[in-house]
Formats: sequence, structure tokens, C-alpha cells
Amino acid sequence: YGDKISVLAHEGHTNKGQSASINLGLKQASGKYIAILDSDDFWELNKLEIQVAYLEQNPDIGLVYCNGYGVDSDGQRYYDFYPEDPKENNDPNRVLLDCYILLPQNSLVRKKVYDRVGFFNEEYRSAQDHDMLIRISEVCTFAYLPDYVFNYRRHENSISTKKQDVRWTTGFKILEAASKRYPYKSSTIRKRKAVLNFRLGQVFIRQGRYMKALVHIFKAGILDPLRSLKVLLGKEVVN
Repeated sequence: YGDKISVLAHEGHTNKGQSASINLGLKQASGKYIAILDSDDFWELNKLEIQVAYLEQNPDIGLVYCNGYGVDSDGQRYYDFYPEDPKENNDPNRVLLDCYILLPQNSLVRKKVYDRVGFFNEEYRSAQDHDMLIRISEVCTFAYLPDYVFNYRRHENSISTKKQDVRWTTGFKILEAASKRYPYKSSTIRKRKAVLNFRLGQVFIRQGRYMKALVHIFKAGILDPLRSLKVLLGKEVVN
């Protein structure tokens, strides 16, 4: 494929962030499907073959996603991304609340879907993937395949690990934009705020900022007391 590969760069080779780099690729892309691979992660050799074949046979599906593995810094597998195959009910409320699909690692998306929803938000330096997934869920149908096709790398130096505070803070901006754009249930908005506050609380605990952590944990408990009780009683495991 050497003669088909195009290497793109921003003017002056400036670092404009991940969203701007992906958008640069999207603007140049001319294919029927869009596959994006983050720098830390890797695919199985048959990933695109399986997903393209499915989309070719199911023209009503806009995005297909699969199972995969969580891997360490050396690429050694240590957990299944989905211990149990999820049932896809195509509810944007579920996507907003739980962000259960990895975009882009385990997904293949029709280009016409990106043409419809627009580019990644370049103002976000984290969580832009969740923002895009939410927007896609609002306009197209998803499908899940049980094949193991991707490897999601998690370690202390990964971007997703180092930018947790930025990710969850950005989550509030994403939630506000989503609530203005789509008729989400009020309970979904409230529960998502609880999740964001809880996650920020976890970050502040790791940073030793215990008073700030307490404030966010308290807010999470007020916003979603039932789920908070399940976490406290160990009935829901939180990583």
C-alpha cells in the first residue's frame, strides 16, 4: 500500500492537538469508511476485513464496533474489553451516560456519517472521542459484533491516564452541548452529572486534594443516590 499512503502535516508542523490532526485526515479522506487508530493502540489483522464486510451487507448501519482486549505497555493482554457481549439498543441516552463504545479504536464508521455530524471539536484536548460518539449516536444506527479485533493500551504514561482531570472537566462542556442539541431524558442528564462529579472526585483523591474530592463525591451522591449506594455497598465495581 506504499503508493496509496499519504502523510499529512499541519502548516509549520505545529502541534494543534489530536482533534485537529484527525480533522486534517477527515478533510482529505475520500473513501467509503473511516477507520482511526490512536498511537498507543493496535488492531488485529482482520479488524477492517470483518467490519467492512458487515457494513457492506447492512447499509442501514452507520457504525459497527467489536470486542477487544485491554493491554499493558508491552502489549500483553490482561482483560476483555467486554466481559459479556453488550446488547446494542441504539439509545443515545445510554451512550451519553456510560460511553461504552471506544471511538475510534474498536469502531468503523461510514464517511457519510462524519459528513453529517461534522468534525471533532478542536477546543477539546481530551474527551473529544466521547463527544463525537454522542453526536454520531444521535443520527445513526449502531451494531455490535463479538469478534476480538482491537487492543486498547492502558498504562501510567498513556494520554487517557495522564489527562483524567481534563477529560472529566471537559465532560461537563460536552454534556451541556448535548443537552441543548438533543432531547435527552432529564434523568440521563442528572445521572451523567453524577458520574462526572464522581470521576473528578477520584482524580482529586489520587492527587491528595481531599477537600475538593469530598465536594465532588458529595455532589455525585446527591445527584444519583441509588447508584452511589450500590458503589458504597460493593454491588457495583468502579475502576
